[in-house]
Amino acid sequence: MTTKHERMMERIQKHGGHLCIIFPERTIADPVKLCKRLRQIEAKASKVALDLCNGDTDQDTADAAFQAIEYEVNGVTGFARSGVPVFINRDPRGYALKIESEWTREHAFKMFRDWGGYGILAPDLTDD
Repeated sequence: MTTKHERMMERIQKHGGHLCIIFPERTIADPVKLCKRLRQIEAKASKVALDLCNGDTDQDTADAAFQAIEYEVNGVTGFARSGVPVFINRDPRGYALKIESEWTREHAFKMFRDWGGYGILAPDLTDD
């Protein structure tokens, strides 16, 4: 019988493996480290989206933050070079780092998706 932590690590390893296939130009080779780094960036992007929604920041400041976050994600994944249409969802009710649904469907990657079919770069993999 596996522990909750072992099951979580299996999910992280599997998702990281998918990310490694999707992003051959990535700068982090280890799938677990890649997942963890993207999860940190996800948290940052989600906070900016929430702050913007709550009126705790202005549009120009949020736009600059989102641009810096997109640059950071590209630095980790190399999505611009690989042609993967990654974007930042500015709605704080969902995940922030996503891949366009059409691309995800066309390439048939078995990755985490939201209800709209968008690929999720950094899902919360702690729960069963």
